[in-house]
Amino acid sequence: MCLNLNDIQSAVEAILFAAGEPVEAERICEVLEIDIDRLAAEIIDLQAKLQKMNSGIEIVRLGNQYQICTREKYSEPILAVMDKKRNTPLSQAAFEVLAIVAYNQPVTKAFIEQIRGVDCTSVISTLCAKELIEEAGRLELPGRPLIYKTTSNFLRCFGLSDLTELPEIPENVDNEIPPSELDQIEGQISMLDEEV
Repeated sequence: MCLNLNDIQSAVEAILFAAGEPVEAERICEVLEIDIDRLAAEIIDLQAKLQKMNSGIEIVRLGNQYQICTREKYSEPILAVMDKKRNTPLSQAAFEVLAIVAYNQPVTKAFIEQIRGVDCTSVISTLCAKELIEEAGRLELPGRPLIYKTTSNFLRCFGLSDLTELPEIPENVDNEIPPSELDQIEGQISMLDEEV
């Protein structure tokens, strides 16, 4: 498929619009017969064009995927037209669990509960239902516990291209977890790294 510059950008825009969900960069390259660097350059140029014309849509990178989305500043009129109620905001507990998963993934429910000190079953279910976290397999340990990781929807919702853009955890924060428990947690993280 031999396309000129404008055709490639238009084809990328059409693919992402029609997909309605994140599309793997490699798949787009395969279909358009271009390499990954060329795709990245074309998308950067297309993003700039959409920004310059103050378009209501934008193209976002979510790890090794791309998605076409509406700009956040137009969320109110979109919700009004679609007659949808606002999503219930996340609770403090949900943000805590999401942070634990994001910074330590993949993690088990037991790991999350060890850090928080309370049952997290309903919070994990809520985050899975909102597609912010997902099951990522099972550990080869007794009981074969499920492990969880963040999703591309998590990246999109928090405006991140990948997990390296997560803010650093401040080192000066007062920690309520006793040092002995921190040693156990670090041991569990090491075990997860070896098993997964």
